[in-house]
Amino acid sequence: MGIKQNIKDDSEAPALRICQMTVNYDKTPVLWDVSCDVPRGKLVGIIGPNGAGKTTLLKVALGLITPVTGKVEFFGKNLAESHERVAYVPQKESVDWDFPISVLDLVLMGRYGKLGLFRWPRKADREAAEHYLDMLGMLPYAKRQISQLSGGQQQRAFLARALMQEADVYFMDEPFAGIDIATEKTIVEILHNLQSQGKTLFVVHHDLNTVESYFDWIMILNMHLVASGEISETFTSENVGRAYGKSHALFGEAARLSQNKTSGLF
Repeated sequence: MGIKQNIKDDSEAPALRICQMTVNYDKTPVLWDVSCDVPRGKLVGIIGPNGAGKTTLLKVALGLITPVTGKVEFFGKNLAESHERVAYVPQKESVDWDFPISVLDLVLMGRYGKLGLFRWPRKADREAAEHYLDMLGMLPYAKRQISQLSGGQQQRAFLARALMQEADVYFMDEPFAGIDIATEKTIVEILHNLQSQGKTLFVVHHDLNTVESYFDWIMILNMHLVASGEISETFTSENVGRAYGKSHALFGEAARLSQNKTSGLF
């Protein structure tokens, strides 16, 4: 069983369109006038300094925060019309890991949006959950409580839950934070697998050293959108410096000089 392709819209609309989005916390802007289009099938790194609004951007796109102005569309439709096509892997720190649920039941939760009210998972759903757990090396832990997992195992379990949604767009908030190298490599391989199936993925990321090898599109934030586009055109010393300050500008220059070379885990 592979990762299923589920792209149903044949129009030319981008995977994600953000139009003039401004977000306030306590009347203080945290994101200001963000507009961009992201084409389908991109693996997108969302980078920027702490407090730049990266997680806020994800939460607005997912309908968890209401912006002051602006709108978000997926494939030319609002979230209410396209929510089944969107999946989310939250930050580990935002999850109540003491909640009494097994790994298998956690993963099955990813299918509930397709099942509807008062319908229990079928045999096929359980087989799919076991497949995704096996893909991530987590099948031996299927009956274990999530509180008993390591950080890397927790991240794998939540990624398996997202895969169960068989979505077209995936949002992942710092999936590489606090995990081991083996888990990071596994997640990167899954991301590239999903991309090869036509999925569009958005990943909040902090390690500038691995940006070029992990992603082919980048969004650079610092309370506004500094730049959005193909890695080769966007991950530059000028744009990195505008977001992070001059002390980080060399990362963008190094990325440009190391084009066509491998780095990070590969």
